[in-house]
Amino acid sequence: MEERIGIVTHYFAKISVAVMEMKEGRLHTGDTLHIKGHTTDFYQNVSSMQIEHEPVSEVKAGQEFAFKVESPVREHDVVFRVTDEENTGIE
Repeated sequence: MEERIGIVTHYFAKISVAVMEMKEGRLHTGDTLHIKGHTTDFYQNVSSMQIEHEPVSEVKAGQEFAFKVESPVREHDVVFRVTDEENTGIE
């Protein structure tokens, strides 16, 4: 199962970092994300997050934060938090 939590607002290709606006819920370091868009569809674990260049371990609705991505993303891609990791292919 997945919970829609936000959208990508910026992507910095040279450093593979996405900025996301949290719309709902909470996200913790170590959670698994599913990022899906017109040309985007992949799963990844959240290894680190930053707000205003400061590391954080949790973000909640209404916050905007940056995190490293394993594949390119686009603005407006939808981000889901995976609540059942059985079918993601991530260990």
